[in-house]
Amino acid sequence: MSTSSVRTGRNGPKEVTRLNSYKVKGIIFDMDNTILRSKINFSAMKAEISQYLLDNRLLHENFPVNDHTTSTIIEHVQRSEHWDIHLQEILWDIAKKHELMGMSGADLEPGAREILLELHGKFKMVILTNNSYTAAMSALLNHRINPFFETVIGREQMKFMKPAPDGVYAILNKYPNHSADDWISVGDAWIDGKASQDAGVKFISYQGDIDRMRSKGVIPIASIDDLAQLASYIRRV
Repeated sequence: MSTSSVRTGRNGPKEVTRLNSYKVKGIIFDMDNTILRSKINFSAMKAEISQYLLDNRLLHENFPVNDHTTSTIIEHVQRSEHWDIHLQEILWDIAKKHELMGMSGADLEPGAREILLELHGKFKMVILTNNSYTAAMSALLNHRINPFFETVIGREQMKFMKPAPDGVYAILNKYPNHSADDWISVGDAWIDGKASQDAGVKFISYQGDIDRMRSKGVIPIASIDDLAQLASYIRRV
């Protein structure tokens, strides 16, 4: 049986479920603001992409941009008759521009290298990010942490980005000998949790807005403020 406790973090009381009862074999990490302290201007990225779509009448003028993330705006267009490879290249180029700018000089999250060293060799570790594969690899190589990860899944390897579960399914398909129950996912945003939950993978929030997550139907099994805490929630059976 798993055990639960309640502690107080910067976002208020948090219910924490220890993973004593889970056979964890792999860890899926988000990158921005989970492993890497991102300087990407996500608001500017969303504004430029949504403005392009509005200017070209690919989004309705009354589309609720403020209620969406960049990825959910793009998913909306992907599911429309307007989507094609040309439009994809244009939007990917806009996003990549902001990603590469934001990753230039970005630091690792506090404790990231230490926890990766501690977990390396004990678990399969992968990166799942809505960033381009090129931008993700650039950041990992720059900080010399790429050897810690067996796999890096960027948006090019998914049909739909997070919060859709496609990227998580891509990981599960890559490791057919492991079930969804063998994995946990760690991320800072509700879209990370939504993608994980919908694919049947347990989710741990790192410095996340728990109220925002719950409003989106995301219920993390644990909430941590420090990456060092991650090790204490992972137990082999």
